[in-house]
Amino acid sequence: MNRVAEQRPPQTSEGDAILNALPHPVLLVAPDGKIVDANMAAESFFEISIQFLKRQFLRDLVPFGTPLLALIDQVRTNNSPVNEYKVDLGTPRNGGDRQVDLHVAPLSERPGHIVVMLQERTIADKMDRQLTHRSAARSVIALAAMLAHEIKNPLSGIRGAAQLLEQQASSEDRMLTRLICDEADRIVTLVDRMEVFGDDRPVARGPVNIHSVLDHVKRLAQSGFARNIRFVEDYDPSLPPVLANQDQLIQVFLNLVKNAAEAVVDLGSDAEIQLTTAFRPGVRLSVPGQKSRVSLPLEFCVKDNGPGVPEDLLPNLFDPFVTTKQTGSGLGLALVAKIVGDHGGIIECESQPRKTTFRVLMPMYNQGKSIDRSSRDGAPGTLSHASEGAK
Repeated sequence: MNRVAEQRPPQTSEGDAILNALPHPVLLVAPDGKIVDANMAAESFFEISIQFLKRQFLRDLVPFGTPLLALIDQVRTNNSPVNEYKVDLGTPRNGGDRQVDLHVAPLSERPGHIVVMLQERTIADKMDRQLTHRSAARSVIALAAMLAHEIKNPLSGIRGAAQLLEQQASSEDRMLTRLICDEADRIVTLVDRMEVFGDDRPVARGPVNIHSVLDHVKRLAQSGFARNIRFVEDYDPSLPPVLANQDQLIQVFLNLVKNAAEAVVDLGSDAEIQLTTAFRPGVRLSVPGQKSRVSLPLEFCVKDNGPGVPEDLLPNLFDPFVTTKQTGSGLGLALVAKIVGDHGGIIECESQPRKTTFRVLMPMYNQGKSIDRSSRDGAPGTLSHASEGAK
């Protein structure tokens, strides 16, 4: 019999089921640093099978110099639990940057053995960034209202005066009056775009087939700005409808696809945009002002193989006037974030060279109710994991 198996006390199938139901990776580390037990979430995190994982030393799976190993030694010495936040456990094996919160505790039933739980910060950071996006959108709403009222009227007078001068101006001066008119029109167009942020009128929402939306966006793109770009589709055909306004969803994904097309325009025949849909149970969002949590199981992604978004722009990518384009206004993604937020959803961007993903999480349509009322105990402004379930 295997020596590790001899050292382990018998464990009931119920205990295994409870451990594997946890959404966070859990490891049991022996005194020599070898992993002697783990749950299925740990298998997904380290991207190796549980059987192989249980034969590895923890130091071989984490970055060199990580504080995790020192924390384990500290817990073993003091025989008391320790927490550490925002620790990077990313390695080339698991895809780079992996920010986690560490919870390390001794196992009193087995002296010298340490339990390690990893909680990825993805969900918490999504919530923080989403609240930031909504706050920024509210700031733009106030700015848009002011601009519409205070700027458009004077611009109309300036343009009218330039047109009067143009009638009596020389050919050289007409170039200047035409410049005044063109620039006034450009400012009006910018203000018109910003006025969209101030439109708080309720929008009719209902069941929308996301695949019809994506197919429509794809046809529009291929007939225009993405004519020479290869599209790859990876759809879940059993996906339920999304609770949304179809026209606004078209606006969201047309904007995302246009950004992707502009990112890959220099790649020639290698340019590729991937559209994916999937059912991802497990995320619930507590919306301020609502007692119930809204489930966000529908995931829609727009991916491209362009050069990626600069790392310093990623945290503020959905803020107004933040753009990677030399001639961009920085309002497109801010509007996308506002629309998704108005639908009770979340949008995130993950980017590295040759792989940029815009991920939209949204609620599904439930006949007879607009939000998921299956849970009523969440505090406003928090995200939680729901148990994984079958489609």
